[in-house]
Amino acid sequence: MLVVVALGGNALLLRGQPLTAEAQRTNVRVAAQSLAELVRAGHRLVVTHGNGPQVGLLALQGAALNPDAVYPLDVLGAQTEGMIGYIIEQELENALQHDRPVATLLTQVLVDPADPAFLKPVKFIGPIYSKAEAETRAAAAGWQIAADGEHWRRVVASPKPLDIPDLRVLSLLLEQGVVVICAGGGGIPVVRREDGSLIGVEAVIDKDAASALLAARLRADALLLLTDVDAVYSHFGQADAKPLGRLGVDQARALDLPAGSMRPKVQAACDFVCSGGKAGIGRLQDALAILEGRAGTCIANDGQADNG
Repeated sequence: MLVVVALGGNALLLRGQPLTAEAQRTNVRVAAQSLAELVRAGHRLVVTHGNGPQVGLLALQGAALNPDAVYPLDVLGAQTEGMIGYIIEQELENALQHDRPVATLLTQVLVDPADPAFLKPVKFIGPIYSKAEAETRAAAAGWQIAADGEHWRRVVASPKPLDIPDLRVLSLLLEQGVVVICAGGGGIPVVRREDGSLIGVEAVIDKDAASALLAARLRADALLLLTDVDAVYSHFGQADAKPLGRLGVDQARALDLPAGSMRPKVQAACDFVCSGGKAGIGRLQDALAILEGRAGTCIANDGQADNG
């Protein structure tokens, strides 16, 4: 099967961990073992990943160096795609004992310049702050900020992904048996100008939405959205919380889920399932078991949930 795997932020950085190269590599090494299991089981693999903390850190570093010449978010997104892709590529090659090619592809993703998301930023990037510190930084840098649980973070525009101009290159790599790492951080956001040329824009695309689009365009057999929670839960965080083993699309869309964590994953899974294929959500280390229906939550276009 052709499987698109979207690695959640826990694959790179656990909440509260220092944003260091060493911490990220240690986490990616664990992720690579799970990804390698999928490849050794005979599946073709495309890997996507998040970049929120990393792109925010680069923005802070750039502002500290020269506040009048800060790189735009599309350029920072490209930088983090290369940086994170390199670590995943190397650790996955090591986990596979270099018996097959692995490549990272910087991936442009087309968005609509008139997308209403540009008027209402909601995508979290960068480190967490206290409310007071976030307000101070926002006033100095012209940020917009929002509460992220008990903390505060910068928010930026997150337009809907519409197309993937680099799909031809990606398809060529897959035809040659390459394991591809692409669309990191949701891809590099670009718009098409009147003359047909592309230009980057100030935004960060949701990684799960871009992964669902990518899987649909590739006609993948499965989309796995991997995180640090073992399944989608009803009444998550409450005494009567229960893992959901199987969900129909209508049931999945009707769930009341946190906006900043599981909701975008479930929405992306439903979008992909409606285009064909199956989707699974669960823990990173359970990737193969989720694909085989032995763990996590399976979302399918067949109606009934299994709550057992």
